This record gives sequence, structure tokens and C-alpha cells, in this order.
Amino acid sequence: MASLIGHVTVDCADPYRLASFWAEVLGGSLADEDLPGDPEAWAITGSAKLLFVSVPEPKSRKNRLHLDLQPQDRTRDAEVERLLSLGATVAGDHRRPDGTGWVTLSDIEGNEFCVERSAAERAA
Repeated sequence: MASLIGHVTVDCADPYRLASFWAEVLGGSLADEDLPGDPEAWAITGSAKLLFVSVPEPKSRKNRLHLDLQPQDRTRDAEVERLLSLGATVAGDHRRPDGTGWVTLSDIEGNEFCVERSAAERAA
């Protein structure tokens, strides 16, 4: 049998704060034992586990790996607006006039991720 990805680990300055952001983004929750100031914190959803680990050095350049999000119950543009209201910022707008494309956002610590069109938008 091949290996499975157990979780994705993200180095960060404030694990609890960043895990809280991502739990909200993904409709998940923090692990029960996670508290502000802990060196690690988990964002757990039905489909993914993200582990945030405190490191002393700041983010210094573009991610080599990023997450691509596909909204489940809203359009890409509505999801972008929701994520902006949570504290994300636009890093690049790759939407095209025909409605295709994606938006690259940065989370509250500057980690890039993309928001694609929803399955309903792709099917239309």
C-alpha cells in the first residue's frame, strides 16, 4: 500500500491564531487541547488536518507548496469576499473576463493559497 498524507504542517509565528484562521476558513475546529501561546495548534476538518508549529524565523519568500480551495456552497467570488473578511489579503487576481481563473490570497501570516471556482461554476 502507498503512503497517505496524515496532515500538512505549516511553520508560523502564532500557531493558535493561524490555526483559528484556517479552522474558520475550512469550517473546522481547533483541537480541544489547543490554547493561545501553545507551540503547536491543529485545525481539523472532515477532510483535512493542518498542524501549525511555532518557529522563530519569519516567512521570507513565496511558498513552495500551497493549498487550492474550492468553495462548496458559494461562488469563488463570494468565497473570496468571505476570506477577506476573515483577514486574508489579495496577493494576485487571476480571474478572466469569461469567469474562469482563480484568486491568490495570503493568510494572516502571509502564506499564499488560491481560491478556485466552485464545482457548480465549473459545470455551468
